[in-house]
Parts: sequence; C-alpha cells; structure tokens
Amino acid sequence: MEKYLIDPFSKFNRDCALVTGGNHESFNSMTISWGSLGTLYGKDVITIYVRPDRYTHRFLEREDYFTVSFYDERYRKELAMFGTLSGQDVDKVEKSGFTPLFLENGITYKEAKETFVLKKIYMDQFDITKMDQKTASFYKEDMPYHYIIIGEVVKHF
Repeated sequence: MEKYLIDPFSKFNRDCALVTGGNHESFNSMTISWGSLGTLYGKDVITIYVRPDRYTHRFLEREDYFTVSFYDERYRKELAMFGTLSGQDVDKVEKSGFTPLFLENGITYKEAKETFVLKKIYMDQFDITKMDQKTASFYKEDMPYHYIIIGEVVKHF
C-alpha cells in the first residue's frame, strides 16, 4: 500500500489545499477546507464538498477527473486568493503566479507539494431534510447546499 504524506484529520482543515476542475482548455481552482480521505468499495478515495454557486463547481460537474493538491504554508497568501476571488472575474493563475501542470487527466500546479488525481465516482447535493438540526443550521436563508464529490485516487505524486 502506498504511504501518503498527509494527516487525514488536519490536511483539509488546517493546511493549504486546492481543488482544480476542468480540462486543458478551460479550468478553475479554489481553496477547500472540507474534505476527507478514506476507502470506499475497496478504492482509495478523497471526498470534498463544494457549493453550486462556486465557479469551480461547473468544472467539477462537467469533467470526469479533478485534482486535489496540497501546499506548503509559504503559499498561504496565494491560496487565500484562490478562495476569495472568482475565476469568472479574475485570472487566478496569473494573479497567483502559480505554474499550471497539465496532466493526462487533470491540472495541478508546480508549486504543489502533493497532488491527487481523482476520477469522479459520485456527486450529489446534500439533502438538508436528512441532516440533524445542528448541522442543518449551518445553512442560512438562500444559501445553496453543498455538493458531496467523491473521487477515486488514480494517481498520487
């Protein structure tokens, strides 16, 4: 079994992570802080959560593959920009100074210390009626419910 460099209980919440969806012609990245690593149907998987009003969502919905990449603390400022600006309005790659790496299935950045290429195996929107009340209270009026996206790890470097 491959040994990963990450602590699954802190990587998304405390460290620096990006999800990137799209293809070589059109892609977008955003910071993520909700995610998990695990096993499903005998496959290594990463699960992420993205609201449908995020520009990156449409790329994740459209394509079969996406990447999740992790970065050193020194990139915190650039990664904050990926989470606060919309790719609809700003060229985040140019603004960040990051260097895209175009893979066979997905896009990551040269600056990443670790990248997972994922094949989407499940994507669906949360059903708030199936949440406990405390969790459901996270969603304020008119706030769209997150999508859960599960990807099988097909490459790791």
